[in-house]
Amino acid sequence: MKRFLTLAAAVLLSAVLWRYGTGLHPLPGLVFLAPLPVLLLAARVSVVAAFLAGALSWLGGGLQLWPYFTETLEQPVSVTVLLLVVTAGVSGTVVVIMRALLLRGRPGLALLALPAGWVSFEFLIALTGPFGAWWSIAYTQADVLPLVQSAALTGPWGITFLILLVPATIAVLVAPAVTHAQRLRAAGASAVVLVAVAVFGCWHLAVAPEGDQVRVGLVALSQPPDYIAVDSPDGRDMVARAVIEIERLADQGVQAVVFPEKAWRADESTLPLLSGPLTDVAIRRNIHVVAGLILTTDGTSVNAAIDYPSGVVYAKHYLIRGLEDELRPGTQWQRVPGEPWALAVCFDLDRPSLVRENRRRGATLLLVPALDFTDDRWLHSRMAVIRGIESGVGIARAPQLGALVASDSRGHVLASAETDVTITRSVAASIPLDSGSTIYVRFGDWFGWLSVLAFAIAVARAWWPRRSGGRSRLPVSAQLRADSSQSDDAHN
Repeated sequence: MKRFLTLAAAVLLSAVLWRYGTGLHPLPGLVFLAPLPVLLLAARVSVVAAFLAGALSWLGGGLQLWPYFTETLEQPVSVTVLLLVVTAGVSGTVVVIMRALLLRGRPGLALLALPAGWVSFEFLIALTGPFGAWWSIAYTQADVLPLVQSAALTGPWGITFLILLVPATIAVLVAPAVTHAQRLRAAGASAVVLVAVAVFGCWHLAVAPEGDQVRVGLVALSQPPDYIAVDSPDGRDMVARAVIEIERLADQGVQAVVFPEKAWRADESTLPLLSGPLTDVAIRRNIHVVAGLILTTDGTSVNAAIDYPSGVVYAKHYLIRGLEDELRPGTQWQRVPGEPWALAVCFDLDRPSLVRENRRRGATLLLVPALDFTDDRWLHSRMAVIRGIESGVGIARAPQLGALVASDSRGHVLASAETDVTITRSVAASIPLDSGSTIYVRFGDWFGWLSVLAFAIAVARAWWPRRSGGRSRLPVSAQLRADSSQSDDAHN
């Protein structure tokens, strides 16, 4: 009974730490400790108990996202259940792998199993799933700038690895049967990695971007809650108020103004009601204006960002399943003519590869109409900030029902304001542009694939008998049962 209560307490504590250390409004330090209560007991309980503890603790924290997925994002219950259950299963599995490696006397691989296993899951989900890199704990540290500079080297995957390296190291250091020499090696290796990341982060923050500065204005107009037809009275009124905001920001020296995603709805016949006034003010004030709208052409609708005065149209590449099924995804890359500024729309920035490709094509700034869901304003804006660090680009993101955020290639939030359909909000900021490229842009997801390889090796070695001592010649399942039986006998 005492063992059961101890394990239950560990699961509960871990679930609480996952709950407040992740999600839409995380407290950044807690996620470093979230798996630790379970890991401390993993090598002291049976394999089934270890799996259930790892799975249930994560699930207890992850259930906070149930209303966000099913109600806010309108995802099918089956998809949400699958995502939560699979993630819980991954959490339980990496705990079991780590346990097996510790029991087999392989603490070095045990140290890698948790971070490499979790990174492998996040990375493969980003490559194959519908949500891109949304499902990552890396964003919990978005405001810890020295740490997240590592994204310029590894993408978000390195941040996740560092987060989970800390509890894995502590668990190895206190695990039974780990020798003093093994503890020193584990502590030394982790310390070297963490110090190297801190040194790189401080250096990267100290080195200023080498390019020019661009002054950008971000605007979210007050509007009715539905998408507004540009030829309706409300639509015409929004266009008139948009021109007023553009004039006011132009007086502050802005070179570009960005409005939210889907601010208007237009087709071939009604688009001139928007393009005419915006083109006129853009030419007169010598600035660029990026408008987000649903644009229907020849019966096909896209989620568009249009630059004025050029009239260049970008169609959102990545659409949210369920919410945007009536729209057709775009396939073309688009830059503002004559400028190293690329266009993107909201959910596009959940894909590291899209931002990375824009940087490879010469973009140093992304102008991004967006539309959030109020509750996720912090998280979704910080995803965009991390994209900027990864690829060395400035981000000018203007969402309705979110947070206007201008950030640079180091993740500094230069201007921000929360938005709501009941009030017009705007900010302006000078964003320094970085002429250099990052390691992540040059080599892509090398760290994600390296983590997959490391975890595959850890899994193989967890099930690979050692040849010394005879003890581990048993199949691992039998050995784990023997360990559990011996522990029960000692307890009795």
